[in-house]
Amino acid sequence: MLKNETLLEVGEALTAARSVLIVSHVRPDGDAIGSTLGLGLTLQAAGKQVQMVLKDGVPLNFKHLSGTEEIKRKPVGEVDCVIAVDSSDMARIGEVLDGSRIPDLNIDHHTTNTKFAKINLVDTQAVAVAEMLAEHLPRWGYTIPVSAGAALMIGLITDTIGFRTRNVTSKSLRLAADLMDLGVSLPDLYEQALVLRSFESLQFWGSGLSKIQRNDRMVWTRLSMEDRRAAGYSGRDDADLINILSSVRDCDVALIFVEQPDCKVKVSWRARNGYDISKVALAMGGGGHPAASGAELFGTLEEVEAMVLDATHTLLNQTVK
Repeated sequence: MLKNETLLEVGEALTAARSVLIVSHVRPDGDAIGSTLGLGLTLQAAGKQVQMVLKDGVPLNFKHLSGTEEIKRKPVGEVDCVIAVDSSDMARIGEVLDGSRIPDLNIDHHTTNTKFAKINLVDTQAVAVAEMLAEHLPRWGYTIPVSAGAALMIGLITDTIGFRTRNVTSKSLRLAADLMDLGVSLPDLYEQALVLRSFESLQFWGSGLSKIQRNDRMVWTRLSMEDRRAAGYSGRDDADLINILSSVRDCDVALIFVEQPDCKVKVSWRARNGYDISKVALAMGGGGHPAASGAELFGTLEEVEAMVLDATHTLLNQTVK
């Protein structure tokens, strides 16, 4: 439950700020991009100077959103207020902040959030940060433009995989309806976010699906940098293949290991109801939610895969359903 005084503090900080920097995590997903844009475009419409910065920029599949051309990779100059959205800790933001500036506001919904800002608005019951912003921006006195509403809808759609994750509530649906009342097209954005795929992403999926394995209620695969090059896929993520793996019957946990530069591997977990996979991710320096978490580890694909599968297997055996 959010404290009213925290909500009041955030509202007062936004009112007082004249220039704002909004940042989010590396390898941004729909909620990171949607929340950055949704908040940024709303504050711009209210007359504030806004910088929106993502270390890895905007993936091609989200560039249809209005305002993405304003998202930069580095901030410029001084600002009154730094806001981190959809980031569980400072490390997830990357090198966008040089470490000398603690964010003024941290708006997030991850259970593993480290409360790293001066004011921390963390709602672990929210399905997405986009949900938090759609609910509270009007209460803070802001009118959400249609372009910002579309961005927030993308955050809602992607973090709930089309409103079908178990944490979806009637409030989530009512807020989506409110955004539709602004003029936002849910069907169009759903199609863009969850239906349409690039040819290259499907080729990338093919590499992963050809290496899929299953053992003791776990299903997993790996994607190498060579797989990415061969497919011509430009992203550093798994192109949402994890959501396909998590649909396998009779498996409680799905994992993907995605090779990154500098001898790193990005690990993504998805878990059935009743398993808190964030415990494993947090122990490995990552974080997330009970049903969806991630971490980035040093090592080869083989080394990281063996270590993570062992830790995940242990969690499955320790969990009594």
